Parts: sequence; C-alpha cells; structure tokens
Amino acid sequence: MGRNPMDAVTFARSALGNFRQTASVVPSSRRLARAMVDPVACLRPKVVLEFGPGTGAMTRELLRRLPSDTRLLAFEINPRFVVHLRETIPDRRVRFVPAGAETAARELDRRGISTVDAVVSSLSLGMMAVELADSIFRGIAPYLEASSRVTQYQYVHRTRVDGGKFSRFDARAMLRRHFSSVRSTTVWLNIPPAVVSTCAGVRETGRPTLG
Repeated sequence: MGRNPMDAVTFARSALGNFRQTASVVPSSRRLARAMVDPVACLRPKVVLEFGPGTGAMTRELLRRLPSDTRLLAFEINPRFVVHLRETIPDRRVRFVPAGAETAARELDRRGISTVDAVVSSLSLGMMAVELADSIFRGIAPYLEASSRVTQYQYVHRTRVDGGKFSRFDARAMLRRHFSSVRSTTVWLNIPPAVVSTCAGVRETGRPTLG
C-alpha cells in the first residue's frame, strides 16, 4: 500500500490554505511513518486511534502492519483530507472520523469501545493551544492500559506559534505531564527532520507505569 501520487498535491493545497493545521508543506516520509508505527505494530493491537492522518502516510503504514482484525479510528478535521482519505484508502479496518482528536472519548463511547491499545498522533502540538493539547491526552487516558503505547512526533526546529509570535516548544515536556515514560528518537531523513516520542504509563488514572 504505497503513497498515492495525489497525496503531495492535496497536502500542499491544504498547507497553503491553513499552515497551522499541517505545520509542513509536504506529507510525512515513509521513514517517519515507520518510526511512528514500529512501537505500536509489535503490540498486535485490537483498537488503534490515529490523530491527524492528513493524506494518509501513517494510515497506510498502520494498515500495512496491523492485524486483519484491528479497528482503526482516524480523526481528521480538514474536510479536504477526509474526502481524499476515504477515496484513496478503502480498507474495511479504518473509519475516518471528520472531527478533532478532542472528541475521541465521545466516539469511543458511541462505539462501545472501552480500551485503546495504541494511539498514533500527528497533531501539530506547537500550533494549538496548550489547554487543547492537554485536554486531548487527558481525554484518552481512561481508555489506555499499562501496555498501551502512544506515539507523537514534532519537527526538530521545535517552533511554536502563539498569537503570531514564534517561540521554542518541546512537545516532550508536555507529554511527560501525561505519561511516566517518554522515549524519543530522531528521524533525520524527513522534511523537516522530526523527533518521534513513544509514550507509556498514564499518569492521571493511576494505572501501573512502565519504565
């Protein structure tokens, strides 16, 4: 399941229209997708959430690696991306939800899902309000087990945009507020290079933590 040639065109059009949502002008590379999916694919998960699939780079890698009975819920707020994803990834395991990641708990409850084995997040944390980012991870915490894994990437420039002003922002500091274990690796062969963080051990729920 390779990248669709229209991915780059669709992504670039959306980036030009709303750079705050994409934080890049090109889709994620295959190397970045593998680095994001590696920590969760080995779990052979039953339920996976994807936040911000964009044009589907991570989605395709997930579907290539996940068992045939996995349920994948992908949350995307960009209407152009949702149409593109539904047209180009006709896999029965995935459902594209046209809503923000902050609605994940409501969607899980609606579908009768009580446990999530993995979350793959491509959210532009540096482009959103800190309160919103925190609420997203608080929202999924009750559904995560000690064995669950969450992956999140951030570009190495670590630039945050708030009120038109640029500053430094390290997503790992925010992730450590929610998870007891945050391990990172850098994917240099991506445009731009990115740091992938693998998180485990939910702090809020008092569940067992992993070192």
